[in-house]
Amino acid sequence: MKSIRTRFAPSPTGFLHLGSARTALFNWAFARHHGGTFLLRVEDTDHDRSTLESEAAVLEGLRWLGLDWDEGPFRQSERSDRHRAAIASLIASGRAYRCVCSKDSLEERKNQDLASGGNGLYDGRCRDLTLGADCGDHTVRIRLPQEGALAFDDLVFGPSGQDASQIGDAIIQRSDGTPLYNLAVVVDDIDMEITHVIRGADHHPNTPLQVAIYQALDAEPPFFAHVPLIVGESGKKLSKRRDNVSIQEFQEEGQLHEALVNWIVRLGWSHGDDEVFSLDDIARLFDLDHVGRSAARAEPAKLQWLGQHYIKGLKNDELFQRVKPFLEEIAEQPVQDSPGLSHLLDALRERSHTLMEMAEQTRWLIRDEIEYEEKAVQKHLRPVSIPLLQALRTRLESVETWDEGQLERAFEHVAEQEGGIKMGKLAQPTRVAVTGRAVSPGIYETLVAIGRERCLARLGAGLSIAEARAAAQTGS
Repeated sequence: MKSIRTRFAPSPTGFLHLGSARTALFNWAFARHHGGTFLLRVEDTDHDRSTLESEAAVLEGLRWLGLDWDEGPFRQSERSDRHRAAIASLIASGRAYRCVCSKDSLEERKNQDLASGGNGLYDGRCRDLTLGADCGDHTVRIRLPQEGALAFDDLVFGPSGQDASQIGDAIIQRSDGTPLYNLAVVVDDIDMEITHVIRGADHHPNTPLQVAIYQALDAEPPFFAHVPLIVGESGKKLSKRRDNVSIQEFQEEGQLHEALVNWIVRLGWSHGDDEVFSLDDIARLFDLDHVGRSAARAEPAKLQWLGQHYIKGLKNDELFQRVKPFLEEIAEQPVQDSPGLSHLLDALRERSHTLMEMAEQTRWLIRDEIEYEEKAVQKHLRPVSIPLLQALRTRLESVETWDEGQLERAFEHVAEQEGGIKMGKLAQPTRVAVTGRAVSPGIYETLVAIGRERCLARLGAGLSIAEARAAAQTGS
């Protein structure tokens, strides 16, 4: 059996798209599972839209996901001589021919054919004219059989194909001499000895024509596997307006790459009831037998669950390094690790699905000035909280060791002193005073993270807010 060779062939016209990332992952995984070769080829022949910046963004996206390649990146634009040579050989063998039909003439004849009940395919006017290179402006068309199936056995969708009479003699070279996608991709896959073409189901209709081009070039087609399209949670096509569609967007919102890869591989592939897969697991387990045919639904809730799963598994040092860029974005200054911050990050594992979500919950610690949530202030920093906060601040000033045990005893003392009130009536005003929010990790964990001096200062600021509200209510 020939050694497995797969490829990922993105067009550098934007960032790495979710569907393209899934295609890259499936090709990478199939090659790794079978001990084969995974190569990267940049299909940059769309000169108007292809940019080096987009190419760099695609490559960076692959690296961030942890997908390495064995050969490449090759660039389709650098292989134009090879494409022209293949077209010339097809013309010389009679398997392709020059066509001088103008666009207007083609459109007129197509419309006439459709009006009379035809299929609107090219009518073959230039098929037997044997036009030479001196014929003037022309395209080049492949000479397809006039009947017979152009069939292939898709490794996902099963027996597939189309009758040649339903395709017509397709153009393979534009009038400016550049090859069309279907010709270029076939020539490149032949030269690079690709054994398996794994790509989105939107390419399934292109494949019969590509099979015909393989046959015209006397080459054996590779195995084709068309994987299901990805749809949004609602079942509708992914929308840039409604859904995250680029890997960069996921990266910017603080998704862990391990979680994203795990989520992506499950978009169309399964392995029993398992849900959690590392890259090593994917390479060990992936095969095409368990790729489904139905559209793969991208459900954000599953990604959130995986994000929290992987965040909980990170060691403290690695967690800080991963979340640090997001911390500094919020703090607007460099952020150094500290026992308090490390303690807080550890406590936030259970509350965080992304690194940005985790960083956002540290805002009250890493910024000197806290931002008060209006609803939290209205609900908890009321005049009734003034004696509670005063008593607590006094008690905390005398705490010898600023740790959770000592702080818990201080809270219990004040609660008992104030008539045996429930702990929430003391903890919530304190939480809002020192964080600006009604939600944080446990109150003792929160106070330890902030530190004695800042806690006492913030309790004072919280008291001032409550006292100002009391004064406003009494009109004094």
